[in-house]
Amino acid sequence: HAMDSKVGEVLLYYCYCEVKDPEKLCAWQKALCQHLHLTGKVRVASEGINGTVGGSKVATSLYIEVMLSQPLFKDILCQEDFKSSAGGAHCFPDLRVGVFKEIVPMGIDPKIVSYKETGIHLSPQEFHREVEQYLSQASQGQSDTILLDCRNFYESKIGHFQGCLAPDIRKFSYFPSYVDENLEVFKDKRVLMYCTGGIRCERGSAYLRSKAVCREVYQLKGGIHKYLEEFPDGFYRGKLFVFDDRYAICSNEDIISACRYCGSLWDQYKLCSSQHCRQLVLTCPSCRNKGLTACCPVCQEKELKVTSRASGQTLKEECECTRRRPRVPIEHVSQRTLDAGK
Repeated sequence: HAMDSKVGEVLLYYCYCEVKDPEKLCAWQKALCQHLHLTGKVRVASEGINGTVGGSKVATSLYIEVMLSQPLFKDILCQEDFKSSAGGAHCFPDLRVGVFKEIVPMGIDPKIVSYKETGIHLSPQEFHREVEQYLSQASQGQSDTILLDCRNFYESKIGHFQGCLAPDIRKFSYFPSYVDENLEVFKDKRVLMYCTGGIRCERGSAYLRSKAVCREVYQLKGGIHKYLEEFPDGFYRGKLFVFDDRYAICSNEDIISACRYCGSLWDQYKLCSSQHCRQLVLTCPSCRNKGLTACCPVCQEKELKVTSRASGQTLKEECECTRRRPRVPIEHVSQRTLDAGK
């Protein structure tokens, strides 16, 4: 069966550590991935490395072995830090390895808010217990805790922890302003924070802590990825969004989101069919068959009258979806009802 050759794996990992020569690490990393025929994305910075790569099982296990023996990461990175899921090199269009200022783009200089000031790490088991306690207290309307999803809206839309606060933000770089604008929400609260693989929480929790308003800040070690390995049917419902051509991986059969057009349960993203739009859209097969393949009417229109532009001009277009969304949403605490019972 031809597909079997494709059954490899996708790895997700990060390591915060001091990198004296990011350019050199970048070149080494690129050569390593090419040698193992891995595709994916790797970000290198003076604060560490963050990557997601796909290839055959042989290649990914060799990759882990080499990474663990690399002197830079030797005492920091361990086997546990690699999250894996079924996939392969076909999950990414190509290999991109580059040097950046931050290994996760929060948009704040690592010298100003360092990963060293991070929150308290909880294992999936500890996090599970905390969420359980939080949900039972919240259902009685007496919780001093906020379960905070620090991912983007299109990630939390298709899967999230029950009773979470999921900011309606488009990029992680809006997270700091989100915190600034909503400090009241976090005042004197215990915050339980989570993201896909744990990396956004490292800087996100450090940023939240720097504001000195929360009672305590906790974060899920290894992210949703590790949580689902332990609790596939736990308090996380729906799919886990991933940043590759799969868009989502599944641990339980729940579908928590709906088709944009007809409202039937649907959680498989496609890119908006309008040429320059990079929005993801939830549109079910029957709506797609009717030609409803864009993220909103504005884009649907544009697609019908495909304008002849000077070639090479790829504009990220504004449409209803991008215009209607405030960059930084303000939470109205008093009216916020938790769907804790759901």
